[in-house]
Amino acid sequence: MTEQILILGGSGRIGSSVAADIAAHTQAQITITGRDAIAGQAVGDRLGPQVQFLALDLAESDRVREAIGQSQLVIHCAGPFPYRDASVLKTCIELGVDYLDVSDHRSFTCKAVDYKAEAAAAGVTAIVNTGIFPGISNSMVRRDVEQLDQPERIHLSYVVGGSGGAGITVMRTTFLGLRRPFEVWRDNEWQEIKPYSDREAIQFPAPYGRTGVYWFDMPEAFTLPDTFPEVKTVVTKFGTVPDFYNYLTWSVAHWWPSSWLRNSAVIEFLSQVSHRMTDFTDRFSGIGVAIRSEVTGQKAGEAVRCCSTLVHENTAIAAGYGTGTLAELMLAGKLKKPGVWPVEQALPTDLFEQIMESRGLKIHQSWEPIQSNSPKA
Repeated sequence: MTEQILILGGSGRIGSSVAADIAAHTQAQITITGRDAIAGQAVGDRLGPQVQFLALDLAESDRVREAIGQSQLVIHCAGPFPYRDASVLKTCIELGVDYLDVSDHRSFTCKAVDYKAEAAAAGVTAIVNTGIFPGISNSMVRRDVEQLDQPERIHLSYVVGGSGGAGITVMRTTFLGLRRPFEVWRDNEWQEIKPYSDREAIQFPAPYGRTGVYWFDMPEAFTLPDTFPEVKTVVTKFGTVPDFYNYLTWSVAHWWPSSWLRNSAVIEFLSQVSHRMTDFTDRFSGIGVAIRSEVTGQKAGEAVRCCSTLVHENTAIAAGYGTGTLAELMLAGKLKKPGVWPVEQALPTDLFEQIMESRGLKIHQSWEPIQSNSPKA
C-alpha cells in the first residue's frame, strides 16, 4: 500500500521544498495544500505525478480532519507559527497519524509539547521544529555534545543570504520575533534578553566569512537546555547578508515603539517591504544558509571546544532536506518514538549522519583544546 502524506501549506516555498525531497526519495503519494488554487495547482504540476494539490484553508476544520484521516503522515508547514495553535497536532493524535512540522517559534513549541503524554498514549510519533534551523542545526548540536564528557556551553549561530529562497511567511516570522523580550538559559539561570541585541562577529565558512549575528528568539533556546540539562549556557544568534538588513532589523527592534510591533498591520507592512527588497538583493547576496554549532566543555579532564559548520546555497531546499529526511525515516519504520519531541530528542546521531550523507550535505566537525588563557567563544 502506498503511503499517503499530507503537507499542510505545501504549496509555499518551504512546504514545496519538503514535498520535492520526499518525492525524490520515497514512493509516497503526497498531497500539498494551500489557499490559492491556481498557484497551488501550478506547484503540484511542477513537482510531478507523485504530488497532487488540494485547495484547503486551516480554518476549514472538518475538511482538515478528513484530509488528516486519509494520511499516514502529516507535515505542518502552514506558518507563521506564532499565529498557530496545536489543533493540527491534536487531530493527528486523535486519529493516530504521525506528525512533523517546520515550526520555528517558542510559543507554538510550548503548545505542541503539552500533548506529549497524549501522543505517547496514542502511539503517535510527533517531531516539531524540523527543517534547517531549527532542525538540522539541533542535530548538529547533539552530535557535538556527544563528543564531550561534560558539555558546558552551546553557541548556535546562523546566517542567511537575503530571503533564503523562502516566501513572505519567513519575513513575518522574523518581525514577529522582535515584539517582546524572551528568556534564555545563561549561567545556569533564565535571563531576559531583548531581541536583536548584543551583536557578535562570528567566523562562518565561505562565502560568508566573518558576519554579525544577534540574539533571536528560537525554540532551541529553551529545548536545548531541556535536552542537555548539564549545559550552563545556550546562545542562539541570527544574522543576514547583506549586513545592512541587520542594521535595519536592529533599528526596528530597538527604536520602534513596542505598540507598533504588536500591530499586525505594521508587521505585514514590514514583511511586504522586506520581501520586495530581498527580491532585488537576492541576486547579489544569494539565498544560502550557514550554521555554526560550538559546544565547549570537558573531555578526558581537559577543556575543549567542538565545532560543526554547514553551508548550503539554498536555505529553502536545505529546510526541505531537514524535514524530508525525517519523513523518509518515519515511513521506513526507522524512526518511531511515540510522544512529542524537538528533533534533537528524537533523532539519534547515527541516523542523522546517515541521512545527511544521503542528501550530500557535508557537515564539517572539529575539536580543539582550550588554552587556560583563552576566552570562551
